[in-house]
Amino acid sequence: MAEKDWKECLKSLKGVVLDMCGVLYDSGEGGGIPIPGSVEAVKRLKASDLQLRFCTNETQATRERFVAKLKRMGFDISVSEVFSPAPAALAILKERNLRPHLLVHDDVLPEFEDVEKTDPNCVVIGDAADRFSYQNLNDAFQVLIQLEKPVLFSLGRGRYYKETDGLKLDVGVYMKALEYACDVEAEVVGKPAPMFFQSVLTDMGIQPQQALMIGDDLINDVGGAQNCGMRGLQVRTGKYRINHNHANTECSAITRMPPSCSSHHSAGDSAYI
Repeated sequence: MAEKDWKECLKSLKGVVLDMCGVLYDSGEGGGIPIPGSVEAVKRLKASDLQLRFCTNETQATRERFVAKLKRMGFDISVSEVFSPAPAALAILKERNLRPHLLVHDDVLPEFEDVEKTDPNCVVIGDAADRFSYQNLNDAFQVLIQLEKPVLFSLGRGRYYKETDGLKLDVGVYMKALEYACDVEAEVVGKPAPMFFQSVLTDMGIQPQQALMIGDDLINDVGGAQNCGMRGLQVRTGKYRINHNHANTECSAITRMPPSCSSHHSAGDSAYI
């Protein structure tokens, strides 16, 4: 996008939505490390007249623990500003009177304390990390395959994400395995689901065209936002790979952020929009 077009975009901008892992920090041993300049970028955004929210597919911890970790890194952030899949999934389970079999990380289990889990009639899968064993996947498969109408919820559908020691497989890989085995299509809770983005927009009280999503995932962050009518910007940090990420026909590649947008660019000096 040309600098003139960027300026036009900024004129109508009322809110910014930030992805977290890969944009603000890289996860890993010890909780991870902030990406250089990201703490200061959040401070600048909060000092502006723009609304700011954080939208993540993080499912290895409760929002409270996740926010506490980011605060230790120096970020100015509160739980009410963070939108993540587990609380959204819990609301769906309660609304539809579903009893989940959970294949999720141990640290996110507290998010599901208030829902009945005996005699499960659906499966919820998240980024379970080391809990993605053959036995645990097979247990989830057996629950689904015995149901007349299998119901599978996936907390995001990412292919991989970046930690400090390299790329890691994400929940989408295991979601696809269960979809294939059970001939079922998962209901995705989290990015890129339109309802997830809409919940953030509703909270800010703005229209999609007034919001900018910034993330490192071209499909789930940028693409998901654009499908909802938002602007989408991809940073060249986190999982970004120059040979694997290409702008679609609605995006144009730029090699450097226009100076007028520098206050909205949390990391890296180039992006797709």
